Amino acid sequence: MTIKMIAIDIDGTLLNEKNELAPATIDAVQAAKDQGIKVVLCTGRPLTGVQPYLDALGISGDDQYAITYNGSVSQTVSGKMMTNHSLSFDDYIDLEALARKMQVHFQIETPDFIYTANKDLSGYTIFESYLVRMLIRYREVGEMDRDLTISKAMFVDEPEIINRVNKEISQDVRERYYVVQSTPFFIEVMNKKASKGNTLGELATKLGFTADEVMALGDQGNDLTMIQYAGLGVAMGNAIDEVKDAAQAVTLTNAEDGVAAAIRKYALK
Repeated sequence: MTIKMIAIDIDGTLLNEKNELAPATIDAVQAAKDQGIKVVLCTGRPLTGVQPYLDALGISGDDQYAITYNGSVSQTVSGKMMTNHSLSFDDYIDLEALARKMQVHFQIETPDFIYTANKDLSGYTIFESYLVRMLIRYREVGEMDRDLTISKAMFVDEPEIINRVNKEISQDVRERYYVVQSTPFFIEVMNKKASKGNTLGELATKLGFTADEVMALGDQGNDLTMIQYAGLGVAMGNAIDEVKDAAQAVTLTNAEDGVAAAIRKYALK
């Protein structure tokens, strides 16, 4: 099996335990690029939150790609949209009301801003703003622009609240949307067609690759679909058990340069 595309999650996978890009990872990605392999960063972040790592890895241009918002969007790293599975304004209304009913902080992300109707901002909303380099706009529901492009919605709160909310989300909601807990303090809600695995498959097909030619690396629940899609799904050593169980291989942890080890073992000629 020849690997022609490598899909890599960012947080907990590409980045080490200090949230840094290790030199070994940069070198391995560069070696893959030198062999003509497409390296696609696949993340819950918007492109603004991916750009520093694209720059550090030397990934640029209209023939290089990223999957953002947990699969809601695939685009060239220069910003040209390839696929866009967004939420409607009616979805926003329904999910914001659900958040109030479940007493959990709520926000949405568009291509330009984070929006929340919570005057008492969650610290995790502020954390997300810093992480993805996107400003926060406080807006009452009635003040929201109905024409916004909504890439994803998020329940954000303390882990014990998120754990409770995850149990309270009804099956009807889960059938209507793609719902995934991406961290102990985030539950992300997206268009049913949006997932890392589905959008990775769409992008691979557009580029003429089969699933057998794709390697995917990840560690959390939002990486599960792309691990399942790829011909070679590789779980990080620090991955949750569900991801490890679905993977064909397990590499070292992100603290041990697990991405670099996997690229050199499975992808490089």
